Amino acid sequence: MPSFDIVSKTDLAEVDNALDGIRREIAQRFDFKGSKCTLERKENDITLLADDEPKLKQMQDLMKVYFTRRNVDPKALDFKTQERAAGDAVRQVVTVKQGIDREVGKTLITKIKDSKMKVQVSIQGDELRVTGKKRDDLQEAIALIKKVEVDLPLQYVNFRD
Repeated sequence: MPSFDIVSKTDLAEVDNALDGIRREIAQRFDFKGSKCTLERKENDITLLADDEPKLKQMQDLMKVYFTRRNVDPKALDFKTQERAAGDAVRQVVTVKQGIDREVGKTLITKIKDSKMKVQVSIQGDELRVTGKKRDDLQEAIALIKKVEVDLPLQYVNFRD
């Protein structure tokens, strides 16, 4: 029976490459000269530390640009609220989303079931498995899911006949 998986995974090696590019640009740009702006990644969390809010905003924009250059979807970034750090500095934690959470999974499942397609969808951990009798049904399911607005980058992997 043909099947495929819907996943949301971000390549952390590409995230590191993008962060390295941002660090190089911050070191070279004139408007960042003499500032103590840093980026640090631990697991799936990236901590931005900037001297003030305009510099933090520029760092956020740089993140979006560099992530796009490295083929990492900026939708995978979850910007938390900014907070005050020592002195006048501003800190913000950005989480790199991995996996499909329950709410988004349930939304996708209801969209597929409401369309009356001849496919079955099941949640397997942080991914969804879609199975059907025909390959064409699975391709219709992919087309339908691409139209659904979710705030996660989705990949369609493990396509089997």
